[in-house]
Amino acid sequence: MRIREIELADVSRYRGELMGAAILFIILFHVPLARNDMFFGLRRCGNIGVDMFLFLSGVGLWYSWVKHPSVKYFYRRRLLRIFPTWLVISSLFYLQRFNFETGDYVDLFLDITVNWGFWLNDELTFWYMPAIMMLYLWAPLYMMLIQKHPVFRWLPVLMVCWCCIVQWVVPIHQAVGHIEIFWSRVPIFFIGINAGELVRKDTRIEPAGRWLVLITFLMTATTCIWLEQMRHGRFPLFAERMIYIPLTISLILLLDDLFRKMPKWLNHAFFFLGGVSLEIYLIHNHFVMQYLIPYRLGYWPTVLLTIVLTLPLAWLLQQIIKRLLPS
Repeated sequence: MRIREIELADVSRYRGELMGAAILFIILFHVPLARNDMFFGLRRCGNIGVDMFLFLSGVGLWYSWVKHPSVKYFYRRRLLRIFPTWLVISSLFYLQRFNFETGDYVDLFLDITVNWGFWLNDELTFWYMPAIMMLYLWAPLYMMLIQKHPVFRWLPVLMVCWCCIVQWVVPIHQAVGHIEIFWSRVPIFFIGINAGELVRKDTRIEPAGRWLVLITFLMTATTCIWLEQMRHGRFPLFAERMIYIPLTISLILLLDDLFRKMPKWLNHAFFFLGGVSLEIYLIHNHFVMQYLIPYRLGYWPTVLLTIVLTLPLAWLLQQIIKRLLPS
């Protein structure tokens, strides 16, 4: 049997399906599970869905930038895609918890608009939103830089070094170590931007490269699962997230092969999930899952019900926002 080349264009071709898989991984990660369960380590690795989103976002941003290399256009597109949806959810979440007699209205405004609590004290409620907004803020500058000076595509290596500095250089750790969850995800986002040009040009990797992808996946996946199952809480999480970088890329390439062979109806299902992944992320945890947990239904029934109940809400929110926004 002839082994086919790796077509990096598949990363773009199946981007919707990949984002659908990523949001499923995140739901699996968020649903609580006992520490002694045999699935615990694998469930913890569902956190890689965030890294998949960031890598795919980086690839997508490069596509958009090459077509329209305008900072104004870039920010407008990003703002219209995420900010209205974020404002709806953040308002619903923070207003119902706010004390209108004694509360800090400035703090409320900053939480609703940019989730200020994350940057101040690592409030993780919706941490991905302020993180991605910050990454979007810097993305055009990075893309202009690497277009003019391609050698700066190596900057993600320094970003990995920065994660080590934040963890172990005490003064820096004390200043910004509380947002380690952000710093450790920065490299994969900019690596995604770097990979965007390879994907856009449909770069091909020789068939033997599949063995490298498989070895990379098995090596990194088993390491992360073992760390979470056997040593959870006893190692700095940023170190595992550095392993997530090759794990994310190898997993995406393997999933591309899977989506290529899947029945079309199943691909459409994953594509639909990917299309409402932002809304699912914002709704599933604090508006659905938290109300299911007290019933102690078990892990898999809670996962299934969370997905089933979140999907129509996510779709409805997306449709409302689309109708309100200018075409």
